[in-house]
Amino acid sequence: MTASTRARFGPGRLRTAFAALAAAALLAAAAGAAERADASVPSPAGWTQVFADDFTGPAGSGVNTANWRYTTGTGYPGGPAGFGTGEVETMTASAANVALDGAGNLRITPVRDAAGNWTSGRIETNRQDFQPPAGGKLKVEARLQMPNVTGAAAKGYWPAFWMLGDGYRGNWWNWPSIGEIDIMENVQGINNEWATMHCGTSPGGPCNEKNGIGGQKACTPGTCQNGFHTYGMEWDRSTSPEQVRFYLDGVQFHSVSSAQMDAATWAAATHHGFFIILNVAMGGEFPAAFGGGPDAGTASGVPMTVDYVGVWQSGPGGSTPTPSPTGSPSAPPTSSPGPTPTGTPVPGSRDAYSSVQAESYDGQAGTALEACSEGGQDLTALSNGDWALYKGVNFGSSAATQFLGRVASGAVGGVSGLVEVRLDSRTSAPIGSFAVAGTGGGQSWRTVPANISAVTGTHDVYLTFTSGQPAAFVNLNWFSFGH
Repeated sequence: MTASTRARFGPGRLRTAFAALAAAALLAAAAGAAERADASVPSPAGWTQVFADDFTGPAGSGVNTANWRYTTGTGYPGGPAGFGTGEVETMTASAANVALDGAGNLRITPVRDAAGNWTSGRIETNRQDFQPPAGGKLKVEARLQMPNVTGAAAKGYWPAFWMLGDGYRGNWWNWPSIGEIDIMENVQGINNEWATMHCGTSPGGPCNEKNGIGGQKACTPGTCQNGFHTYGMEWDRSTSPEQVRFYLDGVQFHSVSSAQMDAATWAAATHHGFFIILNVAMGGEFPAAFGGGPDAGTASGVPMTVDYVGVWQSGPGGSTPTPSPTGSPSAPPTSSPGPTPTGTPVPGSRDAYSSVQAESYDGQAGTALEACSEGGQDLTALSNGDWALYKGVNFGSSAATQFLGRVASGAVGGVSGLVEVRLDSRTSAPIGSFAVAGTGGGQSWRTVPANISAVTGTHDVYLTFTSGQPAAFVNLNWFSFGH
């Protein structure tokens, strides 16, 4: 979980009648209640299991230390404070923060004490050799329920299931070059998962750090918070270019390939083993992008509940390490920076669900570029009548219904405007928009969501900027779409 500014938001739907809202709530509750909280680690056809833990053991016991170590404190010894992300909790090995529930699940629980200080839990696999065999594939999956808390009570929550390159252990300062694969991140109890790959240098670099190359998807049916879902990654060395693919409930929604960066960066980020991390952070850069860290209204004691973690290999050249023991108690590691927008796709084949860098336009009027505090460049001093064109944005066959923009504004009181999305023509009717006023400065970045009309297929996307005043009202770093 690197320092992230992923800009994906769970979909908001308009309920036109109370009866419809009540019915939807009852259906979601019934679906969540019907779900089994404890499922067996699967044995997918064509794959060989190389690691598994289904967290079997007595209630209140610790994790199996043959599989896991605890990371405690507020950072790795000698590493950056707050794990490099600005998170505010202290990680512990206490059963109050990390424990089995006696029903085949692990619970990682953030807790606030009487003084307002937070503790939580972070565990890492002892093994750090997870990678595909030459010419083969690696599959990593967890079945889990995010902390079942939403709205103001979820402010500051940052659960994650992710991996770091083995070279990070013992160095602590070589992120992101050693690679990070975020299989699942979430903030603020939003019904959404973010998946991201980090690489190269920070800020900026081929993975646009601290953002990374990210995608996102909402959980359905139900939500990520009210039920169990599977979150998975497949790392494929059998294809050219090599790929890392991300899955929610078995459905792919995002991928990163070696073609998106130079060969040296890909090799540094992937030509080695990885270790797995499970944690719930409180506060930090990713939650800050969605409203901030925990406050007096944040609920204490709501766990991320993990049913199992499994790792499999497939393909030629694959050695088959002995599967790790499953279940049982015990002791310490940590999480890393969070989701972040993706690097710029090749014009004409842009992924709508990865972050599109604003400076990668194919045409524009009235815009200017400046160095961005989050890395790379942003479009600056945008005002009424300005526009930018991004050709060939692929929305796929599953309709996009959300637009998200990473914006900042030093506009003075009374100055505001709209960021509008249009398809295929600068003069077509907007499919959606959001309003922007001052955010506290031209580099004080915020991620702003908007609902849009459903879009499928491939389109040229025009962003137009409209205001009733002539003054500049917004800067734009990147944008993306969501379901």
